[in-house]
Amino acid sequence: VQLQASGGGLVQAGGSLRLSCAASGRIQSIAAMHWYRQAPGKQRELVASVISGSRTNYADSVKGRFTISRDNSKNSVDLRMNSLKPEDTAVYFCGMGIFDSGRPYPRDYWGLGTQVTVSS
Repeated sequence: VQLQASGGGLVQAGGSLRLSCAASGRIQSIAAMHWYRQAPGKQRELVASVISGSRTNYADSVKGRFTISRDNSKNSVDLRMNSLKPEDTAVYFCGMGIFDSGRPYPRDYWGLGTQVTVSS
């Protein structure tokens, strides 16, 4: 199983970006999908999650600005980011809990990060 993320870039404060992440390989089903971020010198933090059934969870710092959504038919998750701030600058990582190879529990998979830079 591999996760491929895309959509990062440079944007001015107040702008918008959309990140996408798609999983490929031997996938039976996907439980939770997440977006994390890590800024220079800081620990990785959870930005948003979407659980099977479309239940979502957001970090307080992004509530009302970011929207996570999943497409089960494409094994993908998007993160729409609006009203971006310089403090949103970080490398963003997607992660998924995937049922594969007949395991009774999901395995965590991660994509390579994508850089988001917000200029002031």
